[in-house]
Amino acid sequence: MKKPVIAIDGYSSTGKSSISKVIAEKLGLIHLDTGALYRGVTWFALQNCTDADDAIDLNKLFSSLDQIELEFRNDHGELVLYLNHIDISKQIRTNEVSDNVSIVAKQKEVRDFLLHSQRSLAEKGGIIMDGRDIGTVVLPNADYKFFLTASIDERTNRRYFELAGLGIQADREQVKQNLIDRDKIDSEREIAPLKQAEDAIVIDNTVLTKEETIDLILSYIKKI
Repeated sequence: MKKPVIAIDGYSSTGKSSISKVIAEKLGLIHLDTGALYRGVTWFALQNCTDADDAIDLNKLFSSLDQIELEFRNDHGELVLYLNHIDISKQIRTNEVSDNVSIVAKQKEVRDFLLHSQRSLAEKGGIIMDGRDIGTVVLPNADYKFFLTASIDERTNRRYFELAGLGIQADREQVKQNLIDRDKIDSEREIAPLKQAEDAIVIDNTVLTKEETIDLILSYIKKI
């Protein structure tokens, strides 16, 4: 029997990736963090495709996409992102990447570059994929679709403590503004904007723990 394909979309810092990872372990699925892929492209651009003012030169990035090889490797049970055979799992979580990823992710050239690989991975089933347009664009025929949301203050706290856990210093108000800016860019972009699929189950986890959110999602999967 073919294992299910699950799409989880939602706003930044709603726990999409960590929640998807646990669900994958519980159901024996592969977890793919698509946000990490876009962060990987952004990290590459910041290292190789900037102008005289250190801003990302998008045209230079587009012409360099064929130089990017992104892959997830299993490291003691955890999928770690590699860019051209180098572990970049920590680098992609920096403030510099966070400040630029939405601009990169809204580019059609970048989305087309990553779309085929994402769909290919899902063809055989048995995968849970999280991002912003998984249920609407990448996997519109997913067996299950969920959309996660939470208040901006709660998401700010989560993001702030995530950075602290990585040893990255951050200003709480700056973190909040970054989330607000990313929400606006992601929701208003012309190409594959962040939005809830019509058949997605909405879960507001502002007052839910990670474990409670996971249990709620699993309850829907077991019911259907």
